[in-house]
Amino acid sequence: MICCLNPDCKNPQNPDHKELCQSCNTPLIPLLRNRFRVISLLSDEGGFGRTYLAEDTDKLNDLCVVKQLAPKFKGTWSQKKAMELFSEEAKRLQELGEHPQIPTLLAYFEQDDCLYLVQQFIDGNNLLQELQTRKHYRDWDVQSILLDLLPILKFIHSRGVIHRDIKPENIIRRKVDGRLTLIDFGSSKQLTARVNKKHGTSIGSHGYSAIEQIRDGKAYPASDLFSLGATCFHLLTGVSPFQLWMEYGYSWVKNWQEYLHSPISNELKNIISKLLEINIQERYQSTDEVIRDLSKQYTHLLAPAGNSFLPKANQGNFYPKKYLFVRNLLLILSVIVFLGLGEFGYRNFHQLQTAISSRFSKTKINENSQPIVYQVPQDSKKQVVLRKTISEINKNQSLVSVIITPDGKNIAAGMNEVIKFWDTAIGKEIITLTGHEGKVNKLVITPNGKILVSGSDDKTIKVWNLDTGKVIHTLIGHGDAVHDLAISQDGKTLISASDDKTLKVWNLETGELIRNLIGHSEWVRAVAISPDGKTIASGSFDKTIKIWHLDQEQPIDSLTPNYQTVTSLVFSPDGKILASASRDRTIKLWDINTKQEIYNLPLKHNATSLVFSPDGNFLVSANRDCANCELNINYEMKVWNVNSGEETFTFSGHNKNINSLAFSADGKTLVSSGDDDQIKVWDFSF
Repeated sequence: MICCLNPDCKNPQNPDHKELCQSCNTPLIPLLRNRFRVISLLSDEGGFGRTYLAEDTDKLNDLCVVKQLAPKFKGTWSQKKAMELFSEEAKRLQELGEHPQIPTLLAYFEQDDCLYLVQQFIDGNNLLQELQTRKHYRDWDVQSILLDLLPILKFIHSRGVIHRDIKPENIIRRKVDGRLTLIDFGSSKQLTARVNKKHGTSIGSHGYSAIEQIRDGKAYPASDLFSLGATCFHLLTGVSPFQLWMEYGYSWVKNWQEYLHSPISNELKNIISKLLEINIQERYQSTDEVIRDLSKQYTHLLAPAGNSFLPKANQGNFYPKKYLFVRNLLLILSVIVFLGLGEFGYRNFHQLQTAISSRFSKTKINENSQPIVYQVPQDSKKQVVLRKTISEINKNQSLVSVIITPDGKNIAAGMNEVIKFWDTAIGKEIITLTGHEGKVNKLVITPNGKILVSGSDDKTIKVWNLDTGKVIHTLIGHGDAVHDLAISQDGKTLISASDDKTLKVWNLETGELIRNLIGHSEWVRAVAISPDGKTIASGSFDKTIKIWHLDQEQPIDSLTPNYQTVTSLVFSPDGKILASASRDRTIKLWDINTKQEIYNLPLKHNATSLVFSPDGNFLVSANRDCANCELNINYEMKVWNVNSGEETFTFSGHNKNINSLAFSADGKTLVSSGDDDQIKVWDFSF
């Protein structure tokens, strides 16, 4: 078979004799760079390109993996950034791939306006697949896994790189020798890189990632060691750290031993407990520390776990336990030699390991088993799944605004004149805040989760202390209903939008009015503030979007044309894109620097609410009916790929207009509210 390299092709597989793709009519490329024959599609990265399985004709048709970068957003900052990241990944693999347990970079080149990265194919099963077969691992299995992985981590940390996404799916046991291979360096970051000036970019998998990585976007060698500890916990117990994190946050790590099915040695308990320390200062700081603790108790070790390495009796001959003991004793000694030699000696270390492994592991390979190749595992699991519906709400209570606290534990909604809170996990109502004399139109919360602000038809804004449930300030100044609010990332500045045709800038700490922003000729119904706190965007019934500088009273620019009322505005997390929705049934993405339109996303219905995922990769929109909309309206929410401008996913659950959307800070939970008097909690897996 030959595979079409058009990233938009719906059915890229073709017979060998074809010259044009039978699906999209694109000319087929027999060999990339006159060397690599692409034979099948592995995954689709949306607007960025695809990942393929290929044959290397220079190496007797050895299998390899080809990653393609084919951005559809040419000429934009997004294309430039994507190319930079792709190049950085290639450089990282070129350096790290020198290690025998990291995929090797085979080539990096440009062809036909696309960039390609070719790397080694890993034939084996990942540890999650092993776990699904075994159910759980034993004490000595996990110790062997640690001893196999820690030298790899020592190597990458010595090169100034943190993996940031260690978990069972990213660890593959090779069929050829049973050794573990660490894959997926797409999330890794240089230790010296500043992830973000104010707020870190959260990269990793919740439950496996350390608190400093998720909360602050900062990662250290000790952060990888936490992920390694969470991986060991998963293998020993069969319990997913992600599921525990969803329910308990990080509190589960304090009681991790309660999930054990069988006893383990006190030494291993102590090691895992120290790997799982929430406080980074109390955690292991380096791989050397872990290896030395493990090396004190080598007599516990047997051969590494895994069906491909330890055959069952009916799978062929295998060696008695005394040989396995000798094998692991020698492996321990090789690790100690590695510590003494440092980075310079890792090649000799590997040669010793390989010699030992090949001597004591004569295992038959199941030729019918499916190989695991280098790819991002979660790409095939993109979805939005309904977790819970909160429906015990009085009828005719107008659910106009819904938010979720930054820690994801509580949901709040404005309902007529009151504000209600629910526990996210169980959907139980917690508290009701009263004080407004008109419908509550908008709720916002400070990034630290301590202050709630509400805007109402009663022309007032109330600032609430969430620890006490009491009003701190009542802000009076607008001459008509307050419809939208925005808070700066530092939690110090509040912007309000009103039907009195003005915006107001407030000092959130003191409650003082800083300035009035006058420029719209009709009601102002949408406002957003950039992450750096310097730029304000407002949308109005006058069909314009005004751009303001925080320190100026007059708009500095206007984005046009909009043919109808602007209903929603939101900045991307990096502040480079502004998304707008209007009643002309379009969503537009604007480059905030050039003030030029990037994408125009056509809709069949009006969009009521827009929200960016915290990583900035996706935009979610919600719809409502309208006079000119299509009949038989579907009350849907859509997920858009920000980089390509394409619709990625559509999901539904409400049976009336959807009024509000909000993400949790980690991007894993999305909440929606609608005129059907329901709040829905969604698991967001993109």
